Amino acid sequence: MLSYAQFSQLRYLLDREHCSPAQVAQAMGLNLKTVQVWASRPTYVARQQPARPSQLDAHKADILRLLHQHPYSARQILHQLRERGYEGGYSILTDFIRQVRPLRPRAYLTLHFEPGECVQIDWGYAGALRMGTTQRRLSFLVMVLCFSRRMYLEFTLAETLEHFLAGQQNAFAQWGGTPKKWIVDNLKSAVLSHPAGQPAVYNPHYLDFAAHYGGELRACNVRAAHEKGRVENGVGYVKKNFLNGMELSGSLAGINAAAQRWLDEVANVRIHGETHQKPMDLFVQEKPALRALPAALYDVGRTQAAHATRRFRIHFDGNRYSVPSEYAGTRLSVRAYPDRLLVYHQQKLIAEHVRHYERGADFENPDHARALLAQRPRAQEQKILQRFLSLTPLAEEYYRQLEQRRVHARHHVRNIVALSEIHGAEAVARALTDTHELQAYSCEYIANLLEQRRRFQPEKGALHLTRAQDLLELDLPEADLEIYESPSPGETP
Repeated sequence: MLSYAQFSQLRYLLDREHCSPAQVAQAMGLNLKTVQVWASRPTYVARQQPARPSQLDAHKADILRLLHQHPYSARQILHQLRERGYEGGYSILTDFIRQVRPLRPRAYLTLHFEPGECVQIDWGYAGALRMGTTQRRLSFLVMVLCFSRRMYLEFTLAETLEHFLAGQQNAFAQWGGTPKKWIVDNLKSAVLSHPAGQPAVYNPHYLDFAAHYGGELRACNVRAAHEKGRVENGVGYVKKNFLNGMELSGSLAGINAAAQRWLDEVANVRIHGETHQKPMDLFVQEKPALRALPAALYDVGRTQAAHATRRFRIHFDGNRYSVPSEYAGTRLSVRAYPDRLLVYHQQKLIAEHVRHYERGADFENPDHARALLAQRPRAQEQKILQRFLSLTPLAEEYYRQLEQRRVHARHHVRNIVALSEIHGAEAVARALTDTHELQAYSCEYIANLLEQRRRFQPEKGALHLTRAQDLLELDLPEADLEIYESPSPGETP
C-alpha cells in the first residue's frame, strides 16, 4: 500500500520526468508490478480496510430510533439492548452513540430589562497579590446594570460577607441609587442552599442588607450561567481588557484606583457591542428609575467569636491582634470590616485595630499592656530596654559598655529613653553614635550633648522682602565731585 507522498512522487516521475515503470521502480525501491498497478490509477485512493463484524451491528437501527425518540443515556440504551439479546460490551456502545447522537443546541431567550429594573452581581478571580511575606488571593466584584450596562468594579483580598456587602454598598453610592432586582450566583455569602427545582435559601444577613436598600433577590439556577449573562460577560471583559498584561503589584488601594480610572475612561464610555451606545449615555435614562438610597448606611460588619490568649491576643485571619491585658483568657467577639476590626466583650468595645492582610504578624496597641506593666516592674523594664535597643544598631554595644562602666545601667537606659520622647528618637540615636565614638557612656553625656546642640542651633530670622517702593525711598549721600576737578599728579593747575 503506497502512501499519498509515494503516489505523488510516482506520478511526478511518470508524468513530468517521463520515466518508465522500471526506472520508477528502481528509483523508489518498489516492486515493478506495484508501480504498474499504481501507474494505471489517475488519483490516489486509499485502500479501505474491511469493517470487522460487531455484535452491535444488528442493533444499530434500534439505537438510532431510541436516540431520536428521547435523549437516553448510554446505560439506559444498554439496558434495553440487553433485553433484545445484545451481548456486546459497553465501550463499543458508547463510541457508537457518541458518533450518532443528534446534536441539540440549547436555545436561549433574549432578555430585555427596563431602566432601573435589575443588576447582576458576581465575583471574578485575578490571581494573587503579595502582602508582606505572604500572598493573598485577589478577587474582584463586578456589578452590571442590565439596562444601561454601566459597570462597577472593586478588587478585594477576600470574598467573605463583609467584602461582598461593602462592595455593593460602594456601587450603590457611586450610582446614586439601587435597582429593584438583584441577580446573584449561588455563592455562600448570598445563598445558603438552592436545591434543583426549589426556591433558594438566602443568607439572612444578605436578606437584611437587601431589605435595607429595598432590593429583591433572585438567585440563578445551579450551573446556569446564562441567567446572568451580562455580568458573566462583564467578568470576561475585565480579564481581557483591564487585567490582560497588567502586573498586579503594589497596594490594593492603587489597584482599585486604576480600576476606577479604567471604568471612567474605558469601560463605561465605550460603544457597547449589543446596545451600540455608551453605558454612561444610557445611564442618564436609567438613573431616575433607581430607588433612592436610605438615609443611613448598612452595617456590613461580620461578627465571629474569638478567644483571647494568655498573651492577651486574638487570632483573626492568620494574624494576632492585642486586647487589654485584663481580658486575657476571655471569650470575646470580633466585628470584622474590610478595613478594620472591632473587639467586644459583652457588647462593650474594648479594642480597635486596622485590618491587615499579611499572615503571621503580631499587632499590639501599647496601651493594652500598660496595666500589666504597672503590676510587673520587671516586665516594664524589659519594655523600656526594647525601646532603647530599637533606637540605633549601636544601642546594644552601648548598653554592654554601660553595664561594664556604670553601677546602675538600667537607670541610664530609662533616662535615655525619656530623652528620646523629648528630643525625638533620631536626635538621641545621633547622640548615642557620637558619644560611643568618644567612649562616653552615661545618660548625662547624652543629655549634655543634646542640650548643647539645641542651644547653639542658630535661630531662624524673620524673612524681609524689599519692595520696589522702598528702593526709591532710600537716602543716599551726595557724591563728592571735587576729585574730578583736582589736577592729576604731574599736571600744572
